[in-house]
Amino acid sequence: MKAVYILFLFVVFFTKVQAQVNPAAKGKINGKVTDAATKQPVDYATVSVYKQGSTSPFNGISTDPKGNFTVDHIPAGEYKVTADFMGYQRATIEHVIVKDGGSVSIGEIKLAPMPHQLKGVTITASVPTVENKIDKLVYNPQNDLSAQGGVAIDILKKVPQITVDIDGNVELQGNANIRFLINGKPSSIFGASLADALQSIPASQIKSIEVVTSPGAKYDAAGTGGIINIILKDSRVEGVNGSVNLSAGTRRENGSFNLNVRKGNFGVNAFFSGNAQINSNSPNSRTRTSTDSLKNATTLLQQGSNNFTRNGYQSGLNFTWNITKHDDLNASVGFNHFGNHGNGVTNEDTRQVDAAGNLLSDIADIRNSRSKFNGTSTDVSVGYKKTFEKEGQELDVLYTESFGNNSFSSFQQTDFLTGNRPSTGISNNNPGKDRETNISVDYTHPVSKNFTIETGAKLDFNHINNDVVTDTLLNGVFVPNANQTYGFTYDSKIYAYYLSASTSLFHNFLDVKAGLRDEYTTIKADFQGTNIPDYNILVPSLVFSHKIGDSQSIKLSYTRRIQRPDYGALNPFLNISDPRNISTGNPNLKPEKGDNFELGYNKSFEKGANINIAAFYRYNTDDIQQFTTFYPELNVNGVTYTDVSLNQWYNLGSQIRTGINLYGSVPVTSKLSLRTNMIFSDRISRNPGFASVSGFTYRLNLNAQYNFGHDLSAEFFGNYNSSQKGIQGVNPKFVFYNFAMRKMIMNKKFSFGLTATNPFANYVGQRATTFGSNFNQVNIRQIPIRSFGVSLTYKFGKLDFKKDNKEKDEDNMNNPDTPPEKDKKEDQGKH
Repeated sequence: MKAVYILFLFVVFFTKVQAQVNPAAKGKINGKVTDAATKQPVDYATVSVYKQGSTSPFNGISTDPKGNFTVDHIPAGEYKVTADFMGYQRATIEHVIVKDGGSVSIGEIKLAPMPHQLKGVTITASVPTVENKIDKLVYNPQNDLSAQGGVAIDILKKVPQITVDIDGNVELQGNANIRFLINGKPSSIFGASLADALQSIPASQIKSIEVVTSPGAKYDAAGTGGIINIILKDSRVEGVNGSVNLSAGTRRENGSFNLNVRKGNFGVNAFFSGNAQINSNSPNSRTRTSTDSLKNATTLLQQGSNNFTRNGYQSGLNFTWNITKHDDLNASVGFNHFGNHGNGVTNEDTRQVDAAGNLLSDIADIRNSRSKFNGTSTDVSVGYKKTFEKEGQELDVLYTESFGNNSFSSFQQTDFLTGNRPSTGISNNNPGKDRETNISVDYTHPVSKNFTIETGAKLDFNHINNDVVTDTLLNGVFVPNANQTYGFTYDSKIYAYYLSASTSLFHNFLDVKAGLRDEYTTIKADFQGTNIPDYNILVPSLVFSHKIGDSQSIKLSYTRRIQRPDYGALNPFLNISDPRNISTGNPNLKPEKGDNFELGYNKSFEKGANINIAAFYRYNTDDIQQFTTFYPELNVNGVTYTDVSLNQWYNLGSQIRTGINLYGSVPVTSKLSLRTNMIFSDRISRNPGFASVSGFTYRLNLNAQYNFGHDLSAEFFGNYNSSQKGIQGVNPKFVFYNFAMRKMIMNKKFSFGLTATNPFANYVGQRATTFGSNFNQVNIRQIPIRSFGVSLTYKFGKLDFKKDNKEKDEDNMNNPDTPPEKDKKEDQGKH
């Protein structure tokens, strides 16, 4: 199947190439668009190219997040170039001469803000929902109706190449080992509980999500699955503006507040958000059959239910200071808190028979349990950027520090209903701390118009320590258990350096970016029996891309990645909230290594439709996975537990995953638009001592949005994740769908929304199987997912575009065609 996918895309590629045999050499125009007042780049500005004397553009492009642009395939001739963005005057560059195969740099285009004071202005920047760039995919959820009132997980469900299961576990192209970032920076918020962290970030706070499946040398090597970067909302517009978001529902409540203040060269952004998942009850059952060395067969039946709540809040301050034309300073501090609490009652029956079927024992009991998790993180960063007169040359220095504090506690007590047995129980507490420090220096140097070098270095220091305090029930009283009370310390230091280069070959027919990153890691773990040697890894990356006309592109990439085990996988804490199903980490884990290949094709159509195809091949070694082992008796530091399934992290052999992702968006009419994303993949796991396991899976979704006019719109979103065979069983399928409506009033400053999730079924059933050499297990859960909600959003602000005389004079020198100032007032809608 992999060969068919790749062959198909290569046929598309070479068919297009054949159609362009001996094309006329064409040139390109490049430059950068900035704000004349703040000196900041203007992203998503529209750059248009006109034939001299013409009133209609024949080519154009939008600027990238750094304000840069390159318009390719320009025939030799004389042109006019314009740059536009809402809230700014148009800038015009006349008489741009392009020669055959030549490249023209028109330098920095400075956009002058509207030369008057605007009151109550809302700026519109119509950004496509999905953007495909050479090194990443960007999902912009501004018009995502069904995610209003939701959290980060709800947005991730819609992002191409990403799969999310019912528990909030995220995979990128089928790989769960993902490097998560916030605003391009690491955060300890993701270390202890990724699912809780993603459930605590309101969707209203998210500006965009960047997906990087083949990171270049500049990126950290961490994450064999790739990188997901969550960009939070901010504002670079002069003046005071902000928004308030509130939502309430039958399963979740959240709210957020954003305030942006910018005056001259200084800006401040402040935000606060919080959310709570209302208590839900999940019925569940488990049936496990097992055998021991004497061929005695044991059947465990568990039937019960669990109550669960979740909460979280975030706050932060961001500062930007444009010191000079070439010097920028930014700083931020953020605080995150999230947690969950669960309690449940389980009825258990354990029945054992010998090889002949004779009853040996039949024990019934009832178990009460509860657990609580709390996590906090404080993130601090300071960054400095230096640009130079030479276009594209810049120096970046960044310092980040993240402090995490986590605590997990659990309690369980088992009371026997048959036989004369004393009650058993355990209570434990596992507080821990996680501190990560990063210092990086990056430098970009354009050697020529078609050749750029990037280099840099980074220090990444991570310190983890936690303690486990355990009390055991003895004669009706909980007493300290010294054998299960211990500490764990883990220190890692990563020293990294990289070098990359990008260029165009064969008269701009092929764009190439190649890089090499070296990371040397030292690890020290203070735990009995743990010894991890230092190691070094070289991480190459290579990207080939080719544009076919103005609307098509094809990309072939390769990168090597590494997945270092995180806090949760390393932590040796034994979770015994269910003494028949114990879970723990593994401080002896080695890093997982992966080689990733991807071939992608993208085409945009004149009326707004877009398709993207990505075929991928991933090969991982020392694959980090959870593995379940059944023990008739398990001794844990002096305490013996019977009929136990121990779930622990291991490095398990190798894994090969091949697949294809298909994304398409179509504006069916001026009112109706459709988006779909489909991913099909096959995973082959090879583990020493076990047979190879192949598991095919697919994910299908459809998003339909209809605009009724008068600022009223509706949306439907449906998603289906198939089941998949794993090394020890089958993971369950998952069906999810929702409906949403939104009405905007008051010049689109105020919006009112309604959402309904799985409204026709209270529960979603989940059936998972697990097996080993001496046991088989079936888990059935009923997950409450039906919900109804309402959301309110209000945007406020006064945008004040003012410049001093020096800036005005400089703008007029750079743009002599700028019209004279006059009083003007306008209101525009924001989407």
